[in-house]
Amino acid sequence: MGEIQESGEMYLETILVLGKEQPIVRSIDVAGHMGYSKPSVSRAMGILKSHGYIVVEEDGNLKLTDTGRAIAEKIYERHTVLSECLMRIGVSEKNAIDDACRVEHIISDETFEAIKRVTSSKRKKGS
Repeated sequence: MGEIQESGEMYLETILVLGKEQPIVRSIDVAGHMGYSKPSVSRAMGILKSHGYIVVEEDGNLKLTDTGRAIAEKIYERHTVLSECLMRIGVSEKNAIDDACRVEHIISDETFEAIKRVTSSKRKKGS
């Protein structure tokens, strides 16, 4: 994941999330969801396409490539686990989601895996 920037990861995650909610995801949907201008999103989609993370179909539908999907799913999992962990220790939902969104891009794999182990073992124990 070295060459993709945090903003690229966020765009890929947004495409993944929107794709779970609706059958077709276009740049305008991404812009609306993220609160970015259409030209900014169009530039970003061009970069993601040129690096092989997405395919833009003739109708404008954005599709994640296998590589793009792997990155998006990794970031989405981090976001979900970190948000849940922060809420479990008493952080408000809004702050947990906001903080997880920032941390998900910089946390090491080792640290994330340790957090995941601890939170999944607590879930199994019912705490």
